[in-house]
Amino acid sequence: MRVASVPAGHPYVQGIARPEGPDPVVRLPDPPVPGARPEQWWPPPMLEPAWVRAHAAEFDVFHLHFGFDDRSPAELRALVAALAGVGRPLVLTLHDLRNPHHVDPAPHTAALDVLVPAAAELITLTSGAADEVSRRWGRRPVVIAHPAVVPPWRARVARPERVGFTVGVHAKSVRTNSDPVGVARALVEAVRGLPGARVRVDVHDDGRGRAAAAALGPEVDLRSHPPFSDEELWDYLQELDLSVLPYRWGTHSGWLETCHDLGTAVLAPAVGHYADQAPCLTHRLAAEGPDPVSLTAAVRWAYRERPRWRADPEDRERQRWAIAAAHEEVYARVAGDAAAGAHRAVPAVARREAAG
Repeated sequence: MRVASVPAGHPYVQGIARPEGPDPVVRLPDPPVPGARPEQWWPPPMLEPAWVRAHAAEFDVFHLHFGFDDRSPAELRALVAALAGVGRPLVLTLHDLRNPHHVDPAPHTAALDVLVPAAAELITLTSGAADEVSRRWGRRPVVIAHPAVVPPWRARVARPERVGFTVGVHAKSVRTNSDPVGVARALVEAVRGLPGARVRVDVHDDGRGRAAAAALGPEVDLRSHPPFSDEELWDYLQELDLSVLPYRWGTHSGWLETCHDLGTAVLAPAVGHYADQAPCLTHRLAAEGPDPVSLTAAVRWAYRERPRWRADPEDRERQRWAIAAAHEEVYARVAGDAAAGAHRAVPAVARREAAG
């Protein structure tokens, strides 16, 4: 089975393949992006109708994950028409029902209004997101859980022994949906008076990261640095007792999955479907930022209870095989339907085995 995956090089997409041995799914490599560094997959050339028509003989299924943020509805309709013209089915994984990079949700909704009805099959990561898609578009996606992010050898490493209680916020480069300054200030108040508790804030040493750092006071442990390598990120997360997602909106989170692999508790806003992915704490959002009452209650519960919600690496490995098999089933079904000239929706669910 040959799949034009948009993209192929993203870690999530690599995580839905079989973990070892021969793989019946061959994902085409990301085409070179003119003027970009070799590993950059965006903006994806595969989204161009001309690419679809020129390469139709090389793939059986077109699977769209990411990369259509800047595409207009007209451009997406042209893509859909090109796929229909060459008889190749579209599979769409709905990672984001609200785009984390857009303040206004309307452009992303308009894009999904084109793609969701046109897809031969829909996939999403949680049952909550599937329910939302059903309400909004009248189609229920296949639910296939997010794969493990941390490799098994690292996920088996014991957490280091440490004293105190560290609440961490990683601002990265301050994505559009992120409010690290507001969250950090609320956390300072939440931990006030708790012996041994501190708030650590990490930012990237770029323009947006430095702006966020400048807005924070001396009550936080501020760290400014280049983006972490994978190994540095895993070490950092295991230095935290609680990782707080500083988001104002969103749907799913690979960061939450990474924390779950490493046994770091997460506090997430009660938006999107974060709480469907893995055990975590949540807090409400107010108009001006995090609700201080629910955030403080969650932080203080974590301080008292010290939860260690951690995925079992063996369960995660079994889940990885189930995730790969679920995608293989979807591809085989839609390719067969396309060959027969008809599409049909047959539910299939890959469920995460509870762990932690």
